[in-house]
Amino acid sequence: MDFGFSAEQEAIRETALRFAREELAPRYQTREREGMLERDVVRQMGTLGLIGPEFPPEHGGLGADYVTSGLVMEAVSEGDLNAAYVQLLGSLIGQIIAHHARPEPAAEWLPRICRGEVLLSIALTEPQGGSDAAALRLKAVRDGKHYVLNGEKTSVSMADQADLIVVFARTGSTESKAHGVTAFMLPADTTGLTATRFSDLGERAIGRGSLFFDDVRVPAEYRLGEEGTGFVQVMQGFDFSRALIGLQCIAIARTSLDETWTHIGERSAFGQKLAAFQGVTFPLAEFETYVEAARLMCYRTLWLKDRGLPHTTEAAMCKWWAPKLAFDVVHKCLLLHGHSGYSTELPYEQRLRDVLGLQIGDGTAEIMKMIIARAKAGRVSD
Repeated sequence: MDFGFSAEQEAIRETALRFAREELAPRYQTREREGMLERDVVRQMGTLGLIGPEFPPEHGGLGADYVTSGLVMEAVSEGDLNAAYVQLLGSLIGQIIAHHARPEPAAEWLPRICRGEVLLSIALTEPQGGSDAAALRLKAVRDGKHYVLNGEKTSVSMADQADLIVVFARTGSTESKAHGVTAFMLPADTTGLTATRFSDLGERAIGRGSLFFDDVRVPAEYRLGEEGTGFVQVMQGFDFSRALIGLQCIAIARTSLDETWTHIGERSAFGQKLAAFQGVTFPLAEFETYVEAARLMCYRTLWLKDRGLPHTTEAAMCKWWAPKLAFDVVHKCLLLHGHSGYSTELPYEQRLRDVLGLQIGDGTAEIMKMIIARAKAGRVSD
């Protein structure tokens, strides 16, 4: 395994970092207050090739590898964890569309996604359960050239901002569980679809809410793959997105550590710089080690995906550890900034709240550990 990056990868990483520092970081806290992402910023991301860089050129992407997508994710997240959702959902949902949509819808939507003209959402979770995704109840009934959807989805990121939603519905019986789930592309302006927004602790620029389906008619050509294959599609996509989420979180930890090293080198107490006290520097040194290890794990997972090798276990490791680690890092950095770190004038409190949500979304730590345990011990039953 090569631990370096190519000149092309470094170039797109530098482009993403410059955009993150100049365009995203200055308005990180403002976006939370406004509760939305600016569409012109999303289009800028598209113009720079920072959305779905792994898409083939015919679909508007750069034809880059998955490691490059991770580099973009990490760089953009440095400026604004929330804005990085555009790349996260673009890659996750775009991959599902590219692999499973019919040619005409794919050709219509994928270039628009890459250009930043379309915000995306994925509707999987339902009110009666989140982790057991195969037990969903939202129904899709075939009616000629359409499917009719009725039911509710909840905890949907960008529920009220998305232009296109990939929704998972039950086309088979509840007894068929995962084998009865089918995926559909659904424009957000479809008649019968309404959205709400929750009042959440963090990630307010993205927003999270419920979607209500009241006789929503979806053209059959907007079905993704064959009936009953939707659950497999999304699970395969999560192996990719979980590594990206790991890098999304690591970027926040990395930035907070860098700022805190600078702070303790400038701040004095008891006649010495804070950096002279081992009680201050040793915890940061430990976190430096953990952050570097988690970052390498995320890139190794993407490296495995690039080579078509199994990476489900590694992706689960990324997803449970990186969000928890980032939360712990930001918490420590806030404390080491003292009374100023506790202020809303500095970004630590918002980072803490934003990254906390990623300990839940896309699978909790408990679910990730279950995936890892089953890979090692197999399924155990009485």
